[in-house]
Amino acid sequence: MTTTVRDVVQLAPPGPRRSWRDRLRGPAVFVLIAVLALVVAPLVLEPFRLGLLAKYLCFGIVALGIGLAWGQGGMLTLGQGVFFGLGGYAMGMYLKLHDAGGDLPDFMVWSGVERLPALWTPFGNPLFAIAFAVIGPVVLAVLLGSLVFRQRVRGAYFAILTQALAAAVVILLVGQQGLTGGTNGLTNFFDLFGQDLAADGTQRGLYIVVAAVLGLLYLVAWQLVRSRFGRLLVAIRDGEDRVRFLGYNPATVKTVTFAVSAGMAGLAGALFVPVVGIISPALLGVVPSLELVVAVAVGGRFSLAGAVLGAVLMGYAKTFFSEEFADGWLYLQGALFILVMTLAPKGIFGLAATVRGLLPSRRERT
Repeated sequence: MTTTVRDVVQLAPPGPRRSWRDRLRGPAVFVLIAVLALVVAPLVLEPFRLGLLAKYLCFGIVALGIGLAWGQGGMLTLGQGVFFGLGGYAMGMYLKLHDAGGDLPDFMVWSGVERLPALWTPFGNPLFAIAFAVIGPVVLAVLLGSLVFRQRVRGAYFAILTQALAAAVVILLVGQQGLTGGTNGLTNFFDLFGQDLAADGTQRGLYIVVAAVLGLLYLVAWQLVRSRFGRLLVAIRDGEDRVRFLGYNPATVKTVTFAVSAGMAGLAGALFVPVVGIISPALLGVVPSLELVVAVAVGGRFSLAGAVLGAVLMGYAKTFFSEEFADGWLYLQGALFILVMTLAPKGIFGLAATVRGLLPSRRERT
């Protein structure tokens, strides 16, 4: 009799029964963090620090997608900055057109552009801009994944390919001064849906939106990982050839996962622009993409919560070190990464799981 992955999933014996306390622990922690993020943080943090936290949470959304693609699917993507940038430029284009009020954006006037390029025209509609911020990265990821995964490109080769894509996109953006703003990118945004972006109330509202979106996407990713699709994704990560021999198509599963992670990065870029007030090639090149991967590794790439935690911690560490040690913060940030990877190769969440495993259980104590 032939055994398939489906049979294994359906006939595998259930794991040890968990108590109701163990089953409620995960949802309880999620609710606690949601309350702290949505209620407590806006009340206790000053506007500047709240804006920084909103920026970290935007990176957390990107990290969530990386954790899904890399941690669960084994696809080390070093070019998430490309998808982040597509979403950011889509939102930035809408904001520039809205601020211009029918005239040319300021950087186009400085660059000698006389008519609005046709590429910019649809982005005057906010619904189109927001939709493109998500759909554009997804379409690009599907095209790239369909070409790459069907050729069974994986591992370091896939990582190098995505890194090369990020470098090529940066060169393209820098070279189109009149179309993209060149090295400076798009900046000087003043209004968002009739609200002053510089107002404290607007920034507080943006923070709540970012935190809520991160929470919703986390629930979606968590459910995806727990589904049969998620188990198949992990099976492909651990033994792609075996899954293929059992009759499944790993290329399709990996492409879908890669597209989901790209859509998350694009949405994060769209939220990042009104929060921070800029989108430029420096934010979507090779170095920012590598920093996000490092953050996921620090938090724990095999855990979705660890990926988000790593992005927030690394963002905070970057700000703290740059404020306190302006001359050597890069060295301190690198030392932090080396320390975590040396003591906890599976990241902070992996270390926490190891410590929990060493502690005696409730039943053993009694």
